[in-house]
Formats: sequence, structure tokens, C-alpha cells
Amino acid sequence: MGAHIHNRKPGTPDGQKDDMRKTPAGRRWRPRRHKNCGPGRSTPGARADDIQIMAGAMQLAIGLLTAGIDSPELEEWAVDALIPDDSAGMGDLLAGSYVVSQLLLQELQDATGQPPAATLQKLAVLAENLRGTPFTR
Repeated sequence: MGAHIHNRKPGTPDGQKDDMRKTPAGRRWRPRRHKNCGPGRSTPGARADDIQIMAGAMQLAIGLLTAGIDSPELEEWAVDALIPDDSAGMGDLLAGSYVVSQLLLQELQDATGQPPAATLQKLAVLAENLRGTPFTR
């Protein structure tokens, strides 16, 4: 084949078919190959550890939420006892709180039929109205 790029199609004199697509610049098209395709390779133990950490963080978040519902004294104890002192533990707790809040919003949407944005707006208005009022039971 010389320096020319021939566009062989079915029915050409040589009868060969070229399956490669041509770009406007005349270069052959090739699928890209990346070294980082798909999920990262990790050891099975690392994934299990991540799941355990998230489960623990969600349990902490649920514990703090339910302690606040029960009584102010239990909530105070839970805040002192359950909130971690290190930054990694605090990050895990915040991630667990986020997941729990998303699950609760989904349950509220299923129960009421209202979108999460409407529920959050009502909660924000309620929180603003209760600001500065003492906690009473």
C-alpha cells in the first residue's frame, strides 16, 4: 500500500472491506484506551472495612437523632459520649448523618408524596419559627 490512504468499500476491485472509521483529518479512528477504566482495584478487605465504617457512622447518627427525641438529658449525654474527637471520626459521623437524612427524606416523600425540596423548605420555616424559643415538653 503506498503513501496514499485508500478507502476500500464493498464492491471495490480488490473486494476487501475496511472496518476502521475515518476522521475528517484522514487519520484512523481507534477507541481510547485508559489505564483507569472502571472501578478501582482494591482488596476485598478494604471494601468490607468501608462498609463497616459507614454502618457505624449511620448508627452513631441514628443514636444522636433518637437520643434527642427521648429527652434533653439523654441528648446531652449522647453528644458527649457519641461524637468522636478526631477529624476522621467526625467526617464519618457527618457522612452517616447525610445518608440517614437522605433515607429519611425518601421515606417522607414515599409517605406524603411531596418532593424532598418541599419537605426541606417546611423544615427550614419551622426551624426559623422555633429559633430562640426554649425547649419544652
